[in-house]
Amino acid sequence: SALCFPVCSPCRYRALTFILTFLLYTSFHLSRKPISIVKSELHKNCSAVSEAAIIASSSSQQPSLSSLHTDVDCSWKPFDKSNYKQLLGAMDYSFLCAYAIGMYLSGIIGERLPIRLYLTVGMLASGVFTCLFGLGYIYNIHNLSFYIFVQVANGLVQTTGWPSVVTCIGNWFGKGRRGLIMGLWNSHTSVGNILGSLIAGYWVSSNWGMSFIVPGLIIIIMGVVCFLFLIELQSKVPSMLTPRGRLCSPAVWWSGYGYRSLLCSLPQSYDTELLLPRDSERIPMQPVVVVKSESEPSAISFMGALRIPGVVEFSLCLLFAKLVSYTFLFWLPLYITKAAHLDAKKAGDLSTLFDVGGIVGGILAGVISDKLGKRATTCAVMLLLAAPTLYGFSMISQFGLGPTIGMLLVCGGLVNGPYALITTAVSADLGTHKSLKGNARALSTVTAIIDGTGSVGAALGPLLAGLLSAGGWDQVFYMLMTADFLALLVRPLTSII
Repeated sequence: SALCFPVCSPCRYRALTFILTFLLYTSFHLSRKPISIVKSELHKNCSAVSEAAIIASSSSQQPSLSSLHTDVDCSWKPFDKSNYKQLLGAMDYSFLCAYAIGMYLSGIIGERLPIRLYLTVGMLASGVFTCLFGLGYIYNIHNLSFYIFVQVANGLVQTTGWPSVVTCIGNWFGKGRRGLIMGLWNSHTSVGNILGSLIAGYWVSSNWGMSFIVPGLIIIIMGVVCFLFLIELQSKVPSMLTPRGRLCSPAVWWSGYGYRSLLCSLPQSYDTELLLPRDSERIPMQPVVVVKSESEPSAISFMGALRIPGVVEFSLCLLFAKLVSYTFLFWLPLYITKAAHLDAKKAGDLSTLFDVGGIVGGILAGVISDKLGKRATTCAVMLLLAAPTLYGFSMISQFGLGPTIGMLLVCGGLVNGPYALITTAVSADLGTHKSLKGNARALSTVTAIIDGTGSVGAALGPLLAGLLSAGGWDQVFYMLMTADFLALLVRPLTSII
């Protein structure tokens, strides 16, 4: 039987879209975070394990095989070798490289397919591949190729998420307070990272396979929710008028395919009584066919999107900004484990403070850019402050837990502020740029170009961190500071949106 809901006002539909897309992309980031938490479990500090085993065996006065543990014994093959940082970096790179390549195609495809179905398929597939990584623990899989394949496949299907949700939110919200709205909305990135850290941290020491399986199941569930409830355009909301043009008191017939028909509560005159069966049986409503207007603008081409003023500049700026952000995303828990000598769970919990700072930074960047009307200038100031702050974090993190907590919050705000602003408000502004002359079918492609270019940096950052960390963590922080300065140099010199 059909489900009936009252037709909501546009404000309520707007709120529904805001909340739903927020939760959908939260689940995307929630499923990406476990790998950074599990890294310290894939390669443990085996010397500490051996020392503990020696103490235990000496107190019991009995020999113990645990005292003879080597890297091969206490780490997860194939990450038990001395080049484990390079192998872990290769896993990050395989995911992020696939994500960057797929993102350029995703926006173009997303402009030509129903966003709701496109996003649903991507979420279901992503959940399957996330669970598959966790099953490697349960079925005792030690083949590096298996984990690389899962990461590549997951990176490709996750590209369906960002262009889709940004297009939805851009369709529903105008430019007026877009910076504030997008700043609040973009906190889903940090919320997803925090939840992913907490969920993965709960199982990481006992059964790290569940650190992937639980987030995978969550994104599958959210994919079903997306299929049932997402309304991508205001034009998909049912009209309040009857075929005769009379305003009626409507109820909405809802189906899993997203179509809505009106059942109007008109007074039962003689005419309407003749149309209703006497036994009060319901008559199925005929679907309303919407004919596509011939004058509807076509989707923009890839080269056409590149010609929009500001797209290339902001894409390159995001490349370096996202390099910094994703290096923290994938390597911060391991760095805390090594620098502060904490276990995997405590390091994962502590790393969430970077994302807490990122929430505040994203909202502040949006509010300030709204007030000033200058997105580029806002990004420039935050990038300028971020570079010395990163150096400060590398120094202060060696002086105890208190200073580390403070610097994590500050770094999170300054690093994620420009990243959040470019990927949301700036992308939406450029996708509805005045040069497009009202063509709204460019938003997904523009978003994909900007985020795809940023994802190239996201792929390079963790890879370089894996290579440079072998020579000391200081080299990683020098690389991050250089990237911040480069982001500052390539940004647009003036506000062009």
